[in-house]
Parts: sequence; structure tokens; C-alpha cells
Amino acid sequence: MTMPADLETDAARLRETMAKALTEGGVLADPGWRAAVERVPRHRFVPGFYLPADEPDGQGLTVWEPVTAELDHGRWLAAAYSDTTLITQFDGAEPDWKNPQVRHGGAPTSSSTLPSLVVRMWADADVKEGHTVLEIGTGTGYSTALACELLGSADVTSIEVDPHRLQQAAGALYACGYTPTLAVADGLYGYWPKATFDRIVAACSFRAVPPALLAQTRPGGKILLTLSGWLYGYARVLLTVGENGTAVGRLLPGTVSFMSARTHAAPAFGNPAHWAAGLPETGRAARHSPQRITAATEEAFHLRFLAQCAAPDAQMTTVGDVVHLVDVVTGSAATLAPTGGRWEVREGGPVKLWERIERVLSAYDQAGQPGPETFTLHFCDGGQHLHHPRLPGLPLPRP
Repeated sequence: MTMPADLETDAARLRETMAKALTEGGVLADPGWRAAVERVPRHRFVPGFYLPADEPDGQGLTVWEPVTAELDHGRWLAAAYSDTTLITQFDGAEPDWKNPQVRHGGAPTSSSTLPSLVVRMWADADVKEGHTVLEIGTGTGYSTALACELLGSADVTSIEVDPHRLQQAAGALYACGYTPTLAVADGLYGYWPKATFDRIVAACSFRAVPPALLAQTRPGGKILLTLSGWLYGYARVLLTVGENGTAVGRLLPGTVSFMSARTHAAPAFGNPAHWAAGLPETGRAARHSPQRITAATEEAFHLRFLAQCAAPDAQMTTVGDVVHLVDVVTGSAATLAPTGGRWEVREGGPVKLWERIERVLSAYDQAGQPGPETFTLHFCDGGQHLHHPRLPGLPLPRP
């Protein structure tokens, strides 16, 4: 299919409309970032992506529809300039964009993050002209291009663990005139050849703050990253780096999640029924419902991160009405099942998983249910420590 002759004109108009909407929404308060959004042609970085269909399939799986200019030019261009995350890869396998197929389910492993969040990340990290920046997770390259617009390409380094993704991003960046330093590298180790940096911003999540990132940030510099884990609890953290590998930061409000760094992805745990078979036949009444960490609320989003601090190696899945917790590291497991208007918990193994989570939930309630922005994170002596003045016994996240 031949592209309309006025593609670039239409794209410029849509960029201006998107920038205006983001400004009115309070996202683009800085005129420098607004100018970057108005200039960077996002459509050049997303020649193909997937959008979810309105309804799941017969098995309850999300139906992902491929979108390209050849398939539906109007839908492709409109989505490229919407404030939407565009999925570009599933399960680490690059789609054949010459003949893309509808997908049923799958785990997204690369995307073009929604523009409002991209700008928010750069702004939250207090990135300003004159800073040298390391971006972890190049993805499509759109975020990288925005940084190049504000800072200049010479001050931007971006790394990506997937070589094919980086190749695609590099082609788009160079075609648009941006020449940042690009490298295939694991974000867990940063990028020593270009260190030290004034700012490090990660577009993926880690189970713990990587010490290499602290070492590659100048004293007084800042790191913005997302902490997550195998319970898929998330917290964005802004750290200010001190001397000798120390840092102090705070959790940021909101419900932002990022894909895990591939080296920190959750391991497979097998059939939950096999784990449940080894548990005691009788249990006890749960002091807290699992909905406290699974509900679609901002508080539950925060509580899942705190629960994850209490049981950092646990994973969770639901089969029917039964919630299963599995810890492949210690061999521990627990189930929660609704029984007679309450939840019954059965636990086995060296770690009482739900009991640990209940302790932090009870402490949270007794402390007055403090929000994420009231917590601080300290990194010293090679480990990270989550603190709250009203939660002295708070469990600590660990690698």
C-alpha cells in the first residue's frame, strides 16, 4: 500500500494535538519537553504494533490485533499519536511485520511506552539540559529521541538487552537525525564505558537496586527506576546518590508498572495443584483477604509491593476461587480459599508465606495506612532498606 502524500503533515498535526492534550493534562509543564514531543515523529519508531481487541477469546485470553500502515493506515497513525502504550513484541520473539498474525495471549516483552509516562519519567528524574543520561531499555527508541531533542545526542546513552530491538531502534533514530550512544547491554550492569552519568532512568523494573548503577552515577546524581518482583508489586523510586556506593531515595506516588528486566523475570513454578497437594488438610482463618493485594485499586497496588517485601520470592496465581502462593526458592507454598464467608489459609514449608504478608498488612493498618510517598529507601552496605517512621519492623526487600 502506498502511503498518503500528506503523511508527514498529518503526523505533525497529530503531534501538536497530542502535545496540547498532555500540556492541558499537566504532563508537559516544561516547555522544553513540550517542544520535544512536538518535534519527535513517534510514527517513525512504531511501524508495527499490537492493540487489544474489545473482547477476549473463548478461553479468556486477550486477543492482540496487529496494526501497521499497510493493514490500516488511519488506525496506525491515530494510535501512534495517542497516549497509549503500543506493544511491539511478545515472549521475546520479534513479529514478522510483513505478515503479522493475530495473537491470543502472550507476555509482552517490548513496547513503546505511552508518551505521558515517558515524559513523566524524564521530568521526575529532573533531567535538564547539560546532564549526561543513561537510559536503560531503548525499546523502540522514541523515549531516546525525546531525550536527544532536549539534551543533544552527545549526552544520551541508551542500552537494550535485545539486539534485534536495538537494531530497529537505531535505524529509526539515525533516520530521524539522532545519534546517541547505543549498545546491547544488560541494564543490571549499566554501561561502564560512558560512566559516570548525571541521571540514570530505567524503562524496565528490577527486583533490587543494581549496585553498578550507583557506581556509575556521580555523587549528587539521580537514578529513577521501578522496583518490582515475582508478586508483580511495583514502586517507582527516585534515588540521590551519595559517596561510596550509598544512596537515599523516596517512593513516588501513582500506579506505574514496567516489564521486568529479563534477568529478573519470575521463574516457572509448575502446577500449583502439585504444590497444594503437600499442604496440611486443615488450615486457619486468614486475618486478611487476598483482595487486599489483588483489587484494582491504588491502595492494593501499593500493598502488593509491601507484601512482596515480606515474601520476596513468592509468586501468586488464582485457579478458580483458590489463590495459590508458591516460593520456588525455599519450597514453601500456601493456598487461600473462600469458606463459609471467610478465607481459609493452608501453609507449608519453611516460610509461612501468607503469615508474613499478614504481618505487614496489619502493621500498615496500625500505622494509619501510609501512602507510598511517605516511604524512603536507603542503599548502604550493599543492600537496600525500606523505611517508614511508623513501621519500625518493616521487612526489607532483597535481591
